[in-house]
Amino acid sequence: MWLYLAVLLALFFLIRWYREKQTVENLREKYVFITGCDSGFGNQLARQLDLQGMRVLAGCLTQKGAEELERVTSDQLRTTILDVTSTESVAAATEWVKRCVGNKGLWGLVNNAGVVHPTAPNEWLTKNDFVKVLDVNLVGLIDVTLHMLPLVKKARGRVVNVASILGRLSFYGGGYCLSKYGVEAFSDCLRRELRLFGVKIAIVEPGYFRTGMTNLQNHLDSVERQWTNVPQETKDSYGQTYFDNYYKLIKESLTTLCSTDLYLVTDCMEHALTSKSPRTRYAGGWDAQFFYIPLSYLPTELADLVLTWQWPKPAQAV
Repeated sequence: MWLYLAVLLALFFLIRWYREKQTVENLREKYVFITGCDSGFGNQLARQLDLQGMRVLAGCLTQKGAEELERVTSDQLRTTILDVTSTESVAAATEWVKRCVGNKGLWGLVNNAGVVHPTAPNEWLTKNDFVKVLDVNLVGLIDVTLHMLPLVKKARGRVVNVASILGRLSFYGGGYCLSKYGVEAFSDCLRRELRLFGVKIAIVEPGYFRTGMTNLQNHLDSVERQWTNVPQETKDSYGQTYFDNYYKLIKESLTTLCSTDLYLVTDCMEHALTSKSPRTRYAGGWDAQFFYIPLSYLPTELADLVLTWQWPKPAQAV
């Protein structure tokens, strides 16, 4: 019996591997629009697809980022300035994309733009701290998608949304984890709505990577800034020792855990755009595949224990 099961399992993975290796035809004629191309995954993916000969349309937040990307890529890649928190900016970028793609439509939309700060224990934050992150990572992603969907439907193309393993396991405060849970929910709903239009939706869930968004000093400055603004009553409940140990834990974690191999994520994005049989979800990075994703399926109490065993103890802990 076990032999039959092993054979069936091996056959399943062989068939899946074969189907996923089949690529879409005429990729050099297809347009892909990517948000957040100043640095990190978006920048890497834009350069990667440009080398493959695809027609890349890159949305950058700054003129400097756009000029730098144009400098290191072919003349075929085009850039535009895009602030995903501004509907006016999103609408202008959409009109620009329409002019670029003409009657072909937009084969791929990659919602990559994101921010992480401020992060800190939730009690140290304000409503505006959460809104700042949600506006970019979730509301901005939704706004871009809604504007671009008619173009994607015309091409019967793909939408690739960058979520995170923190859209499965929420274990630090701030709007980042909330936003990524929202990206997962929006993507699932969108996939079910658009499947009959021939549009495929993929979610990429990266683990920990060293990008501009996860700059170590920015993290530390953010935590220190939030602690400075915490009411004295709250500070007393946590204690200075808690802050010192929390600061040290963040520093050690980001120094040792973050991978620099961005291809582990951008290869997932490329596959979602180019394979005839893209996956619904991609786990980007070894930590995501072999630690965080499996951990998300464990009983809650066990997962909580694993994730919090190194957390510092507050002054007023019971």
